[in-house]
Amino acid sequence: MNPQLLLGAEAIALAAIDAGISGVYAYPGTPSTEITEFIQQSDVARQKGIHSAWATNEKTAYEAALGMSYAGKRTLICMKHVGLNVAADAFINSAITGVHGGMVVVVADDPSMHSSQNEQDTRVYGKFAFLPVIEPSEQQETYDAVRYAFDFSEEMQLPVLLRITTRLSHARSIVLPKAPRDENPFNPSTDKRKWILLPVNARVNYAKLLDKQKQLTAVSESSFLNKEIAGTGKKAVIAFGIAFSYVMEVRESAQLDFPVLKISHYPLPDKTIRAFTEHYDDILIVEEGYPVYEELLKGYFGNSKFHGRLDGTLPRTGELSPDILAKALGVEDGEARQAIPSVVAGRPPMLCQGCSHRDVFEELNTVFEAYPEKHLFSDIGCYTLGALPPFSAINTCVDMGASVTMAKGAADAGLHPAVAVIGDSTFTHSGMTGLLDAVNDRSPVTIIISDNSTTAMTGGQNSAGTGRLFDICKGIGVEEAHIRTIIPLKKNSEENKAILKEEMEYKGVSVIIAQRECVQTASRKRREKAKETPA
Repeated sequence: MNPQLLLGAEAIALAAIDAGISGVYAYPGTPSTEITEFIQQSDVARQKGIHSAWATNEKTAYEAALGMSYAGKRTLICMKHVGLNVAADAFINSAITGVHGGMVVVVADDPSMHSSQNEQDTRVYGKFAFLPVIEPSEQQETYDAVRYAFDFSEEMQLPVLLRITTRLSHARSIVLPKAPRDENPFNPSTDKRKWILLPVNARVNYAKLLDKQKQLTAVSESSFLNKEIAGTGKKAVIAFGIAFSYVMEVRESAQLDFPVLKISHYPLPDKTIRAFTEHYDDILIVEEGYPVYEELLKGYFGNSKFHGRLDGTLPRTGELSPDILAKALGVEDGEARQAIPSVVAGRPPMLCQGCSHRDVFEELNTVFEAYPEKHLFSDIGCYTLGALPPFSAINTCVDMGASVTMAKGAADAGLHPAVAVIGDSTFTHSGMTGLLDAVNDRSPVTIIISDNSTTAMTGGQNSAGTGRLFDICKGIGVEEAHIRTIIPLKKNSEENKAILKEEMEYKGVSVIIAQRECVQTASRKRREKAKETPA
């Protein structure tokens, strides 16, 4: 096999194809989107007939993947960290049912919140669900870990959680692939007691899951993903996942010789860690994200041997880096290494020029001038940038779908007008259920679906409701007369503002679909068409 220069996300995708997956299920979310896109663009995946389509949300993706596993096939699930909150119901229960065909759950965390509303640590979910977690440290190891995870999943009959972070997902390195494996044959599970989580079955399955923990720990003790780097002195480092790469970069560049224990396979190999720590007086715990294992190793009553994010040796929040590590390890030029070249200018995020969301916010701001209360509940997508100047139009952004339900709650409290703005993809992700609540309660809300016919925030993936938003809203129960469609262009501005005003004054549920294609996807289509047109 020839070596390839791959992103970490691409290494995961290639490894999954080579591991014999029959399907990938995902909802786009930075920094995980490129995994599914790689499979969708892969000639090999197409030739093999690997199923791949964007799901409506992470929960539906997870449940579909579980169904493919039930049929005996190997399947990959991809999402960003907050997506696991959406899929958590299915995720936790899948630990009780177990799996049939190998199932790997890739969750991409985003420390420092480069493109996210929080920086939660997915390893906590792994501990919570009693599932094995693998956290590779670089691209080749990521490829190898994915292939291993599918075998391990089938051996243990459990989902395996693969945790990556932004820096690993979006950095490139040389990867040497291995020979591809054939797909599993179609072989649906026949063990009903395993899959029907009636309490009588769930209690038995839960006990079995707990019984497997010793076996999972024993596997971790001998895993190729955990290893010790020999060194000298009484100070040492225990590094987890990609943090190991940061530690080794500092160790090599500063010509240091401290011992390092690398952990990338959980549950924790406690015997390995105990044997390592006995030899040293001070140990720096380096993990990207929460101090998950620092808390565990330090114990509730404290242990002065261990240092890390809890005692301030490392920052409690944000993404780690070799520079931060260098400073914590006493490397004198740590501060200087943090300098950003002057040619790299800081740029605030902004909506694209020509974007339809711009016209929507300008029209909304004008209409709002007539009201003493000017509160706009927003959802999560590129339109959230309407919170920034020059629009400064948005008052809230909490989680996907929350714009609709928060507007409903505020309307129930007496706010008028109660207006929400939500994108077309986010509306089908989790806004529809909130709209049903509003319809059932006849809440006086105006929901603006800013429909650009794509999932623009993550690069233009398919949107589940494209071309059907009117019918969906009508089916949910919104009165047909109060489902209005506008085209957000300057030439339509006066007409659009009149419609906004009319629906804000309506004492019931109204939906305004602001429909105009994303400027980026429209531009891409024009370029592709130009290539296909003979000169």
